[in-house]
Amino acid sequence: MNDIATSHKDGRIKILIALFALYTTWSTTYLGIKYALESFPPFFMAGVRYFLVGAGLFIYLRIKGHATPDRAQWAGATAVGGLLLLGGTGGVSYAQQWVASGIAALVIGTTPIWTVLFSGIWKEWPHRKEWVGLAVGFAGLLILNGGGTLQAYPSAAVALAIAVASWSFGSAWSRKLIHPQGLMAGAAQMMSGGALLLLVSVTAGERVPDAPSLRSVAALCYLAVFGSLVGYSAYVYLLKHVRPSLATSYAYVTPVLAVLLGMWVADERLGWPELAAMAAIIAGVVLVVMGQRK
Repeated sequence: MNDIATSHKDGRIKILIALFALYTTWSTTYLGIKYALESFPPFFMAGVRYFLVGAGLFIYLRIKGHATPDRAQWAGATAVGGLLLLGGTGGVSYAQQWVASGIAALVIGTTPIWTVLFSGIWKEWPHRKEWVGLAVGFAGLLILNGGGTLQAYPSAAVALAIAVASWSFGSAWSRKLIHPQGLMAGAAQMMSGGALLLLVSVTAGERVPDAPSLRSVAALCYLAVFGSLVGYSAYVYLLKHVRPSLATSYAYVTPVLAVLLGMWVADERLGWPELAAMAAIIAGVVLVVMGQRK
């Protein structure tokens, strides 16, 4: 019995560490994308950070004796990597060419809503408190859109909508697919998703500058280490061990932190609609977390 209790306690600690890593790293990635886009085109920037980190992690794991993914595992990793990284991160990076980092982060706050709804395809519907939390969080996004923030940038709004839908469906579907074990799952997803992003970059004719700014290079390195290696690995772990609405609860927490960081560092301005949306988002995430099953 003591061994079982210890195992459950260790599991809870790992989940809390993963959530903390996810909240803190991904709340800063929106600002990192903003600075990286000063020199690098969006799909190249997103592709190179994920592919290089994924390839490096893959080589490290192989040296440590981890098995190479089989064909079915590569197929699952490619499906999830394409949805989360090409559709999700690629869409956000594309949209941030026009919208502020805090606004992009707030729009991504709809992710848990759609993830839970997509999970209903596999009969995993939310509980009562989760429904209330999702409704409150979605109300925050309605307030944000009602303020007219995105009306001037329809292409950015469409890109963010595609990003949310793609990331949400990929998060829900990932629990039903065959994946490599442990960190190899994240490595395979980052390699495949990064390769797809680079393919789109080449197809779109993106050009990499000969002399990118030091700030853009530093931002890209930061995104690779903290956004991809630390943050994405934590997210893959959470998708396997908790319900989708808790794994995607970062989408309620990180927008608030991203908005505050954008105001502090990048001098981004927010009006009352954005502040009201932030309040609703905070209330929503509290209700979603409280509604989780033990």
